[in-house]
Amino acid sequence: MKISLTDAPAAYDEVNIEIRQVLVNQDEDADEPNDNGEDNDEGEEDNGWYSILDDSMTVNLLDYQNGNTLELGETELETGQYNQVRLILGDDNTVVVDGETYALATPSAQQSGLKLLVNANVEEDQVYELVIDFDASQSIVETGNGNYILKPVLRTVNLEEQASIAGTVLPVEAEPFVYAIVGQDTVGTQPDNEGNFKLVGLEDATYNVSFNPTNDAYADSLVEGIELEDGEEFEFEETIELESSGVLN
Repeated sequence: MKISLTDAPAAYDEVNIEIRQVLVNQDEDADEPNDNGEDNDEGEEDNGWYSILDDSMTVNLLDYQNGNTLELGETELETGQYNQVRLILGDDNTVVVDGETYALATPSAQQSGLKLLVNANVEEDQVYELVIDFDASQSIVETGNGNYILKPVLRTVNLEEQASIAGTVLPVEAEPFVYAIVGQDTVGTQPDNEGNFKLVGLEDATYNVSFNPTNDAYADSLVEGIELEDGEEFEFEETIELESSGVLN
């Protein structure tokens, strides 16, 4: 099994998260791993827990948006169904806002790890690839007086089975966020320096795609009725051109 990390867009300079361990288990009701998984080498089993991450690392989540992922680790597992992933964070977490660095307080309840239920069928001689989508924008709570709390909002994505929407939106000066919306569910990203974007990990459904500039000189835009089936990789044939809002900066 291979596990990677990606992020949804957020209006911060940096969001730095210390990841101490990533563990998987076949039992979705398995208790928390012993010692928070600290002493497990990669691939070592502890009460049904298998370690994916060899060494702890600190990651700026904002480096892994727009379909980009960071591989956290890979290990051999026995064939079968794996139903739980635990992401264990450290205390060295910070957010950078307008050039200033602030500590991200981490609630003590998270010390046992963040529990993610999955449906991973690991087969012989095959690599099962799972991505953890860490939504930075929804995971940080500002409490006032320059204090911030980390309350992680996560989801898991199987890139081989789930759909995507890609394209180009211009001008880059609009600095838009791009969102795929179905019902109350939203998946977002921010285009790269050339305006290219990719929304990944989408379930089969009919989506509206919203383009929301952060530059007030440009107006919002909405494309409706993009139907995705069978893990389709949809790509806009034409560049999305954002129009002026009439507001002068």
